[in-house]
Amino acid sequence: MKNIIIGFRNAVLGFCYGTVLKPLFFLRDPEEVHDQIIGLGNFLGRYGLTRRLTALLFSYSNKALEQKILGIKFSNPVGLAAGFDKNAELTDIIPAVGFGFMEMGSITGEPCAGNLKPRLWRLPKSKSLVVYYGLKNDGTEAVAARLRNKKFVIPTGISIAKTNSKDTVEIGAGINDYIKTCREFAAIGDYFTLNISCPNSFGGEPFLEPANLDRLLFKIDELKIPKPIFLKISPDLSYDQLDRLMEVASRHNISGFICANLTKNRNNKKIKDAAVPEQGGLSGRVAEELANELIGYIYKKTRGQFVIIGCCGVFSAEDAYKKIRAGASLVQLITGMIYEGPQVISEINSGLIKLLVRDGFANISEAVGADNR
Repeated sequence: MKNIIIGFRNAVLGFCYGTVLKPLFFLRDPEEVHDQIIGLGNFLGRYGLTRRLTALLFSYSNKALEQKILGIKFSNPVGLAAGFDKNAELTDIIPAVGFGFMEMGSITGEPCAGNLKPRLWRLPKSKSLVVYYGLKNDGTEAVAARLRNKKFVIPTGISIAKTNSKDTVEIGAGINDYIKTCREFAAIGDYFTLNISCPNSFGGEPFLEPANLDRLLFKIDELKIPKPIFLKISPDLSYDQLDRLMEVASRHNISGFICANLTKNRNNKKIKDAAVPEQGGLSGRVAEELANELIGYIYKKTRGQFVIIGCCGVFSAEDAYKKIRAGASLVQLITGMIYEGPQVISEINSGLIKLLVRDGFANISEAVGADNR
């Protein structure tokens, strides 16, 4: 009976979003809509009543989705990716929407206004976004002050990038920028993600170069951070590049990879819209297969040595399950929620239960890497 009620609830919410809210949202500038959603979420998170009502509309739980990974308990494998809550303003309401974990940021050493507008576009036919924010955020000190002494309801990751500025282009300066944020957030959150693959920042992606990454990780190792650290990598990497990055990661205190960030490649058969801005990285369906290939490759190559978080193109339970069977222990999304509605988190989690039952798995962890063992 519970599953019937939740299924009906999700169907009603999905219908309302798809026929009323989404058409209205998509008539307006996407960054303006995003900012207003952040404001609404901030308001809803302030009060116990609004948090409970939100949970009533969107939550879903099942023991079969619970996992303990790297000492952290996850109630379900679906998380909010970095890039949505850039300044950690929604930490009180995100758990009520049904996410099993959340990632804040990316946060940089210094405040950053980001790139000039416009810097966010929708590609409806491609089910994608083009993102050119340029790491807009309030900076390490302001965001850390917002989160210090805060108790998080669900596992919380802090995504860290170097400030989008000419002042951080020199490798040593870039490393110092990462280190500043790592120190400030050492006691905040459950894990770190080092975002080394933002396609929209000044000076490119220097820490995708193995020698530069080695220098960065050596300095971070010296901090003796007592929590897992992930690397967020580009979906445009070749297998040779990926091999060299994994070799570097294996020498340092790196627990896993997030596969993947935005793709810059415009020669992609998944792009179905006629007009695509030249600047920015692409999310969603456009990057889905690229991310899935990285997940499978890393899992097979390292035989589960690294924990993998799958990101890009998660719109349904089937999309999430494909990443999990490829080798991802957890998945993240943003674009799927924008196109499908916030009830999609519950739809994915309840759909995963059906897929687990179909395949004879008692727990989601049993499905991790099933296609690549």
